[in-house]
Amino acid sequence: MDLFDKCNRFKEHRLAKAAGIYPYFLPIAENHGTEVTIDGRRIIMAGSNNYLGLTKHPKVIAAADEALRRFGTSNNGSRFLNGTLELHVQLEERLAKFTGKEAALVYSTGYLTNLGSISALMDKGDVVVLDKEAHACIVDGARLSPADVKRFKHNDVRDLERVLSSIPAKAGKLIVVDGLYSMEGDIAPLKEIVKVAKKHHARLLVDDAHGFGVLGTRGAGASEMLGVEDQVDLVMGTFSKSFASLGGFIAGPRAVMDYLRHHARALIFSASVTPASAAAALASLDIIEREPQLRTRLKQISDKMRNGFQAMGLEVGVGNGTPIVPIFIGDRVKTMQVWRRILDRGVFVNAIIVPAVQPGRDLLRTSFMATHEDHQLDTILRIVKEVDAEMDLSLASAENATSRQGMPWMSSPS
Repeated sequence: MDLFDKCNRFKEHRLAKAAGIYPYFLPIAENHGTEVTIDGRRIIMAGSNNYLGLTKHPKVIAAADEALRRFGTSNNGSRFLNGTLELHVQLEERLAKFTGKEAALVYSTGYLTNLGSISALMDKGDVVVLDKEAHACIVDGARLSPADVKRFKHNDVRDLERVLSSIPAKAGKLIVVDGLYSMEGDIAPLKEIVKVAKKHHARLLVDDAHGFGVLGTRGAGASEMLGVEDQVDLVMGTFSKSFASLGGFIAGPRAVMDYLRHHARALIFSASVTPASAAAALASLDIIEREPQLRTRLKQISDKMRNGFQAMGLEVGVGNGTPIVPIFIGDRVKTMQVWRRILDRGVFVNAIIVPAVQPGRDLLRTSFMATHEDHQLDTILRIVKEVDAEMDLSLASAENATSRQGMPWMSSPS
């Protein structure tokens, strides 16, 4: 059998392109903040993770520009050897303070942060316990380790306890959950998870990539919002969301950070975060800490959009004021068709299909920025209402929905 046979058999993307409903890898010609240019048209962006709207903030751009001129375009090496800058050290110190932890460690991407940290921490005989909706990088980090991997039902603390009860007491145990889940916008019940973790002598890692900058009075994420910052062992975040940059970090006890610094292959063998990216993340952190009004505005926007979609009779889930507002469609092909009609009218959203979500939960992922203006929000609501009138966006039942297998390359996007 030829290794490339499976590649030649893969045709789903061609069929979707031929039908004009392929929603992925769409080239953006220019970013205007809350709008982007695609195929020469200016489109309202309602599918970005730029929650605070900082990618075009003058202070962030100026900081990146200064670092670019000071250090050049690349560090040309890994953190382990020649690629550590004073900027990286400053960023780690600031992030440790921001998260209330002893120390922090910066990786090249958020994906590598989970991949490297989980795989390095877990040994043979240990067990890593994951929420079934955990992000792909969490799953991959667990699989890359020699530890056993167990899953529990999404946000189901009773099922978590059932799983933990089945693990030998002598095994090292790590629970990994998202703080704010990126597809449906729901928040992990961290207060209850912390209690169960302590009862079973397990450590807890919270991936709050989508929560940092957004949740909590200080913007320190789901752990801060739920009052368990000091009870969560490790927190992880990315710079590609509210930090308006590229990279990732993990924070926790200093001994753990030192261990990862010398054992995490994804850190040791990857080129370090570029100077401009590190400086942009530092400038964004300044804004996150000093401008809480951005979070206030973002919640107002999120509530307006969630309420607006619900008033149309659409299912949007329970987001508790988060900027991720899914519109559940329940059918893969219909989801892509709806995406196309919304885009043609001038709004960019994300089509999320099986297996990135559970069967029958195919959805349009809308997400919002603190910098969206009211007239843009009203336009989005009007367009969705128009498409709803044409196609009926009511959630299809799992029994009646079609094309359930999905596309393997859509598994758990960030």
